[in-house]
Amino acid sequence: MSAFFGPLQADGRVPPRQQTRVAAFLVSAHGALARQFAVALPARFDAAWQTELNAQFYRESEIVSLLMRATAWVPDLALGPMAASWEMAWLPAPIEGIADHTRAQTIHLATLAHAVHAGIRPAALLPTEANANDPFVMALRRIEFESGRLLQAQILFLKGPDLLPFRDAVGATLERRHAEVHRLWLETLAGVGVGLRE
Repeated sequence: MSAFFGPLQADGRVPPRQQTRVAAFLVSAHGALARQFAVALPARFDAAWQTELNAQFYRESEIVSLLMRATAWVPDLALGPMAASWEMAWLPAPIEGIADHTRAQTIHLATLAHAVHAGIRPAALLPTEANANDPFVMALRRIEFESGRLLQAQILFLKGPDLLPFRDAVGATLERRHAEVHRLWLETLAGVGVGLRE
């Protein structure tokens, strides 16, 4: 296994099978975030932080749209069961010690977004000889750039004063989310011959 995509095609493009598998995983993760941000959006904004939810919703939707168009899709029979396991992983789970359903949902969304944006670095898988003009290569670089920006909002929320009384529960949830996203990402990559260190 290699730590990078490849072997690249003669024109320096990432092989379509690798594109398909990685893009499917990213569409699933960012699509889940987009759906959950859409549900969390209030009908009317009463606080400044709610405008950030709106921005995050559109950024996640933009990432999904970009991947759908930039990927050289090929049939992949393994995607059915894999996608089902990914979608199950993105669902909210109860958070021990937090009875308020709305607060728990918000923490779930922020920890999932943090794990996806901090834990998945798709552009790091591109070898130096990858074709810089390949739409898929450009999309991965754009996603990584956007993830860095989006991550700041999750950090501010999760470390904010509102969650200070729940610090242990938030920390445990964040750790669990990171481990789960990391495991699924490694499995996805291993299936197409890319191996990252644990």
